[in-house]
Amino acid sequence: MADPEAARAAINRLKRARGQLDAVIRMVEEGQTCESTVTQLAAVSKALDRAGFTLISSGLRECLDTTEGDARDDSLRRLEKVFLSLA
Repeated sequence: MADPEAARAAINRLKRARGQLDAVIRMVEEGQTCESTVTQLAAVSKALDRAGFTLISSGLRECLDTTEGDARDDSLRRLEKVFLSLA
């Protein structure tokens, strides 16, 4: 990934997700309510998705800016496949 700002944003989201996941694990271990545990789990999932989308959008921008012809088409197909794996 060439865009340092996008990388920094993704790393921050991943670190936040890691902290949230640790909290979910503690909640399960402590027998917290299902509702609060699932709410925190949803927050983890959203943070991971957003990190993935940040990385993919940065990759798309880089691909569009630096690649031409068949190589560009191939890169776009691969990025589309990765993007759809997050759905």
